Amino acid sequence: MSKTVVGTFPNKEQAEKAVEELRQQGFDQEISVVAKEQKQQEEGTQMGFTGGDGVGDGATTGGALGAAAGLAVGAGALAIPGLGPLLAAGPIAGMLSGAATGGLAGGLVDFGIPAEESKEYEEKVKQGNTLVAVQSDEQRTNQAAGTLRKYEGAEVNVH
Repeated sequence: MSKTVVGTFPNKEQAEKAVEELRQQGFDQEISVVAKEQKQQEEGTQMGFTGGDGVGDGATTGGALGAAAGLAVGAGALAIPGLGPLLAAGPIAGMLSGAATGGLAGGLVDFGIPAEESKEYEEKVKQGNTLVAVQSDEQRTNQAAGTLRKYEGAEVNVH
């Protein structure tokens, strides 16, 4: 039976490192990432996930998010009521695109996360945290959860 491991990261670079290690462990299409789109005030360029090399020279945020997370398919920007523009990649992106009225929390509920925790995750993303979710079989959930925690993932839970 499939489980979902979810965690949030206050530091985008730590989220990127966690996603990269998950990919090295064989997780790939199972990884979802959601982050609030942020614009860099000083230079006027958009900031997204920049990948392991730290190069973020004005690439579009959806493409940058997808490239870093290894999730170029399905990566893109979404406008979610109450949150504004979000970047989403992976399996969760499709659910969120259909959940505009329910917001991020509604999309997470559809993803199998309990309503109360979904609201907490939505609040964390609203505050600027990055959400990483990994779908896994039961045998690998501890591995995925351990990787998220290793890179300072908070509120790491298995659903």
